[in-house]
Amino acid sequence: MTSTHPAPHILISSTRLMPLARQICAASPDITLAEVDWNRFPDSMPNTFVHDASALKKAHVSFLASCDVDSVIFEQVSMMYQLAAMKLQSLKIFLPYFPTGTMERIDDIGQVPTAWTLAQMISGIAPAGPGPVPLYIWDIHALSNRHFFGPNIAPIFKSGVKVLREMLMGRDVSIAFPDDGAYKRFKRMFLKDERDEKSGYVFPIIICGKTRVGDKRIVAIKEGEAKDRDVIIVDDLAHSCGTEISCKDALYAAGAKAVYAYVTHGVFDGDSEKKLISTGFHRVYLTESCPKANQLIGTGPFERVSIVPKMIESILE
Repeated sequence: MTSTHPAPHILISSTRLMPLARQICAASPDITLAEVDWNRFPDSMPNTFVHDASALKKAHVSFLASCDVDSVIFEQVSMMYQLAAMKLQSLKIFLPYFPTGTMERIDDIGQVPTAWTLAQMISGIAPAGPGPVPLYIWDIHALSNRHFFGPNIAPIFKSGVKVLREMLMGRDVSIAFPDDGAYKRFKRMFLKDERDEKSGYVFPIIICGKTRVGDKRIVAIKEGEAKDRDVIIVDDLAHSCGTEISCKDALYAAGAKAVYAYVTHGVFDGDSEKKLISTGFHRVYLTESCPKANQLIGTGPFERVSIVPKMIESILE
């Protein structure tokens, strides 16, 4: 007799993104968080164990992966391979931050590609479910990297910038892009009609960039007006925070009333987030895509732009 009960949705999460996984499950009673032991053998190799693994074969399984540090990539990819081989009802992989996707500049013979390599490792999993395994990534930095994945993977690109836009609707603010790259990546998301570049922008737009003054290259406003405006700098990731700070300084020099920042991926190398606390940002908006960002949200100037609702929507669709 065929069961009429729908297959459950089970979420498996990396340790590094467990706070995000708990937020997802707390917000949706239809998603259950699996228990996983992410241990190590004495030789430091992964010793991972999924509790009640037999239940996964009757479920729609989503894996929330984190490859933001190289020490966990092997265990994360190993989990992907194992899940794909288990003949689940369906499998989805969520890799909110694709760490090697910031660039793939192979300028000289001898340089080893990393974005392509990680994409190929992930693409090597077995076909699972009715078609290629969906891989959800938020705001990939180098757009060309989307083509690095093989036929077993169906990359699906989401954006925290769209969530920011929804949050800002009705506010009298200007949007600043710190360079031409950010402008090209995100300008369509602030159009009144994304399909029509002539439709105009929802918010006034400011474009910054490096310009030469004497022997120095400084960040300055190339286009737009900052005087007496509340301005939000929009970019996809922050490492050293130098870009955000230089752009903020240029905006204040041009008469901005208050400067805010948004980054989808708050990576924050070392203690670089401390620079944002001490250098005059009114607010810094972050998504939950990176472990350090999760720790910072709710402290100091750091506030949440949540991708949880979009993740739940993607898990359940």
